[in-house]
Amino acid sequence: MGIYSKPLVFAVLSAVVILVGTVVTVFIPMLMPSMHPVSDYVKPYTAVELEGRDIYIREGCNSCHTQTVRPLRTEVLRYGEYSKPEEFAYDRPFLWGSRRTGPDLNRLGGKYPDSWHYKHMESPQSMFEKSNMPPYGWMAEKRLDTRYSVKKIAVLGYGYTEDEVAAQIADYKARVTDPSYSSKAARDAVTPEALRGELTEMDAIIAYMQKLGRDVKNLEAAK
Repeated sequence: MGIYSKPLVFAVLSAVVILVGTVVTVFIPMLMPSMHPVSDYVKPYTAVELEGRDIYIREGCNSCHTQTVRPLRTEVLRYGEYSKPEEFAYDRPFLWGSRRTGPDLNRLGGKYPDSWHYKHMESPQSMFEKSNMPPYGWMAEKRLDTRYSVKKIAVLGYGYTEDEVAAQIADYKARVTDPSYSSKAARDAVTPEALRGELTEMDAIIAYMQKLGRDVKNLEAAK
């Protein structure tokens, strides 16, 4: 009698073959370096940018905005250079998304000055009359919590030391609270006076959005 006449044995052997095939074709390649390209021009998020990213996830921004430009002529013309795998080397989790209730944000960094973002976060409709994005002005009323920044950086493996994380936070705070900050008027307009000398959640999410696509733009400019 052949194996085909033994249903139970056939089922077990089939399951083993499928399992082995799955491991060889799916899981082993996932562990290969070629499946995780890293480029020198793509830098890990700083502590403030990472905190902003966490706020972005917390507020569900990725439910309405994608972060990937497909290699289609219409998308490249609108958003810029199409997305490359190495751009997402430090994204855990990925925020590619699947819905574009709002525009794609993968090339947003540097497109507008910080002042534009402060105004837009405060009142999207003041910038785009028909926008259905809710206002996030309350973020400017919440001091940024950086107590776990060092632990987050360590878990994600970004390679920054505790002193470097502290320096990143201090440097960004000094930048946005400096009297000569180019977006000071816009920031002061949305930030309560008691918090103007501190980092707020709005500062952090704007830092994150200004990071999106910035490394790719710098690479293209250097060519």
